[in-house]
Amino acid sequence: MPTSIAFIAHDTQKADIVALAQKHQVTLSRYAVMATENTGKQIQAATGVHIDLLRSQRDGGDIEIAAKVIAGEVAAVIWLFDADHAQLISSNLLNLLRICKIDNTPLATNLATANVVLQSLGKSRIAHLIFNPVAGQGNPDWDLAMIRQILEPQIQLKVIFTKPDLSPTEQAKIAIATIQEGNTTSPDTDFIIASGGDGTISAVANALIGTGIPLGIIPRGTANAFSVALGIPTGLKPACENILTGNTCIVDAARCNDFPMILLTGIGFEAETVERANRDMKNLFGVLAYLLAGAQQLLEQKLFAVEVEIDGSVTQFQCGAMTIANAAPPTSVLAQGLGEVIPNDGLLDVTIAISKNESLNLSDRLLAIDVIGKLFTSALVKTPIENEVLVCFRTNKIKVTATPPQKVVVDGEIIGTTPVEVVCIPDGLTLFAPLGSNITPVRKTTELH
Repeated sequence: MPTSIAFIAHDTQKADIVALAQKHQVTLSRYAVMATENTGKQIQAATGVHIDLLRSQRDGGDIEIAAKVIAGEVAAVIWLFDADHAQLISSNLLNLLRICKIDNTPLATNLATANVVLQSLGKSRIAHLIFNPVAGQGNPDWDLAMIRQILEPQIQLKVIFTKPDLSPTEQAKIAIATIQEGNTTSPDTDFIIASGGDGTISAVANALIGTGIPLGIIPRGTANAFSVALGIPTGLKPACENILTGNTCIVDAARCNDFPMILLTGIGFEAETVERANRDMKNLFGVLAYLLAGAQQLLEQKLFAVEVEIDGSVTQFQCGAMTIANAAPPTSVLAQGLGEVIPNDGLLDVTIAISKNESLNLSDRLLAIDVIGKLFTSALVKTPIENEVLVCFRTNKIKVTATPPQKVVVDGEIIGTTPVEVVCIPDGLTLFAPLGSNITPVRKTTELH
């Protein structure tokens, strides 16, 4: 559905159209508004709503609007004219009426119909789609066309393409400001959709934490770990259909230092593996790139000393890998020590792979392979694993220092090195998720194994 409203008014009708715009100012703030020059200037001065000023009606402004209707950019046209001078504009009005008829675009010519049209648009759902065209291995033009085909019959879609010089977080903040200006934070009205890989989704989610504005997810990345972890469909069509249902849930979020975290923080092995699985490798092998990179890293991984601080108490370990998870799919095996990462319990799941030796020998590396297999099984059956080389517990806040400093990955992106502090943000994020997804009510408790 298009997201623009067009206004035209005869000189004797300008007071009426300004009053109409003031009455529906909240609705106009949610849309792009265009108007012929003089009409637009008066509406903008009276409401403060930005107006895209076209030519005056005398100079062909109505023709510009007709062209935008043909282009599919206009949700409705409001044209208030003086009935005593209808003959002067009859041909222009008939041309626009014909175009609106062909394109099935509402055209209101009096206050009664204009009020009905604007009231209807005020109840329409508007989604700000932040779309990463370089995510995944698919055709972005085909993907976007499919998204539009599925969503736009029911949702007014504003497409925002990611840019190299502007983060998705900042783009989401701009969209949030637009939504909050219209004071419409209900899942029945305005919301945000992120379409890309886990990095794009995490960046958009960062801006939404604590706002209550729902996030729709259309995954198009390599692993799509966040969607898998929460039971959100990973196919393009079912992901769009999930958003159309309007069913929402609330999950936790977290921060690692100043970085948003919706999935997990990996220290040591996980971070090194992600760095190995670069874009070229993912383009070549897809999700298998992570498995290949992990196998390579297992042969080279070195132990490091780690200090873990929880509530002022410090514990030291000798380890090769550490994972702090807010949510994680079964394939994130190093997060599965407790059998299930619960995304709405107000706690972080911590798994530490420890060693009593000074360095990893062949026996240790073979044992690690065995443990990884058991962790994956643990995730499938949702049962905690008991193993002497694993330390597993839940907490809402943790500080980690490593010697030597270790690389840190957050939601698939390398952010630097230790030390880090990870803090859970309970009920921080509202998502569109299907009924029967992996998000279930829980009793919040602290667990230590």
